[in-house]
Amino acid sequence: MFDRITFDPQIMAGRAYIRGMRIPVSVIVSHIADEATFDDVLREFPDLEREDVRQALAYAAALVRDAVIVSRISTHVPD
Repeated sequence: MFDRITFDPQIMAGRAYIRGMRIPVSVIVSHIADEATFDDVLREFPDLEREDVRQALAYAAALVRDAVIVSRISTHVPD
């Protein structure tokens, strides 16, 4: 499913990156979040392919989908 996402504890502190290029998934996702288009990202990182960007977003979506989010709600009731 994520054949373009690489993990290696010895490289980039184990963070997910694109197929051995040392371009972190987080950088690609941040660019898209900052309103960059796929084409903008591909211009910024010419070694990337469109499928690299797609898989970076799909990987991030999978992480969020599987995360458990805990909300901190104050239960303190004033006297």
